Amino acid sequence: MTELADLTAVDLAAAYQASEISPVEVVDAVLERIDSYEPKLCALYAPDPEGARAAAQASEQRWRAGTPAGPVDGVPVTVKENIATRGTPVPQGTAATELSPAGEDAPAAARLRESGAVIFAKTTMPDYGMLSSGASSFHHLSRNPWDLGRTPGGSSAGAGAAAAAGYGPLHVGTDIGGSVRLPAGWCGVVGLKPSFGRIPVAPPYPGRVIGPLTRTVADTALLTSVLSAPDARDHTALPPAGVDWTQLDCDVSGLRIALLLDQRVGLPVEPAVTAAVTAAAQLFESAGAVVEPIDPFLSREMLDGMDRFWRFRSWTDISALPAERRAKILPGIAQWATSAKNVSAADVFHGFSQMDAISVAANREARDFDFVLSPVAPMPAFPAEQAYPTGDPMRAMEHIAFTLPYNMSGQPAVSVNCGWSPEGLPIGLQIAGKRFDDLGVLRLARAFEQLRPAQRPWPRL
Repeated sequence: MTELADLTAVDLAAAYQASEISPVEVVDAVLERIDSYEPKLCALYAPDPEGARAAAQASEQRWRAGTPAGPVDGVPVTVKENIATRGTPVPQGTAATELSPAGEDAPAAARLRESGAVIFAKTTMPDYGMLSSGASSFHHLSRNPWDLGRTPGGSSAGAGAAAAAGYGPLHVGTDIGGSVRLPAGWCGVVGLKPSFGRIPVAPPYPGRVIGPLTRTVADTALLTSVLSAPDARDHTALPPAGVDWTQLDCDVSGLRIALLLDQRVGLPVEPAVTAAVTAAAQLFESAGAVVEPIDPFLSREMLDGMDRFWRFRSWTDISALPAERRAKILPGIAQWATSAKNVSAADVFHGFSQMDAISVAANREARDFDFVLSPVAPMPAFPAEQAYPTGDPMRAMEHIAFTLPYNMSGQPAVSVNCGWSPEGLPIGLQIAGKRFDDLGVLRLARAFEQLRPAQRPWPRL
């Protein structure tokens, strides 16, 4: 039965349609997997097994009647802890939050329920989502199923771990600087940062998006089709696009693809990462694409400016907390944010202005190409106990030089596994496209799935 937990959402929907398996059987299999793995992974928050079983039973009745609620009816799914679900507190990963049940579902959760998905748990995140690891003052330390001594990444830490471990096929995260793509890359799964506004968010914020984490591109596309339905609560949302997310066939021949191997800002790219991404580019060339190296476009000024602005924004938030609550924040986060308390207004504005500077640079690079290939991160997953790859909260953004630009530019970007470190850790390939070409990046990612060598078996704990 536990093998049912590894089926894709696409395959589950087809099996439900054919009455070959039941959503109840699948949910039971996922819960059995969780019982075995979760004490080691610590990927989940607020699991609701009884609610999941009730939702699965209702789904089973709809499929028997031939009236599924939507394309993911009966499919198990998790949502990141900071995506509100009615009746569950939203601690934002930190012990400093007062726990009050959410009054309503956020847009992503609402769309999932409308489609009949079985939301069986939330997934963990670090304090305020401001780490690329699973360290948290509220949750237990989340770990990577490929190597329990390594981080799953962050801030969608639990989502990345749950996807790789087979806690069902569909997982929803958030991304403002790499928080979907980094855990996807470090956990060997697919993670989409959609175009800004493609998937409604409440409350919206510049650069922040909702994105799927799954084991296959087809599942990511399926989940995007559900999450991208309109919601009036997001005034920044794009108009409904009528995209056929099932059309994933892609002729690579003749495409112009840029290859960015080093931004020359932040941490150096490890040789294993360079080799894996280069090999991926060569596979596209062998399929007829034209691949051209490009120069870096992110500057020290841009990266430091965003860091400074985010520090000040976080300091503004946490300085408003009572002292006893502020003291509960993860020390590294507190140190990072507090360092901005005396920053001048001019410096804050300059930092904020780097959003536009980065956007101009990233969109300019994409103008003459169909897609841009790069690493997701300069290194494989780092030790789980480290909050940052650098180990230094004053150098907190040194690993996001490849992911950050596309949050600021609004362009879609997807992570897909392209290789393995000498230690057997996954390495993520990032595929970025022109603004609004979400389907295009998924098509190229699907083409890469077909070009790359056979993947290693998913980890078993």
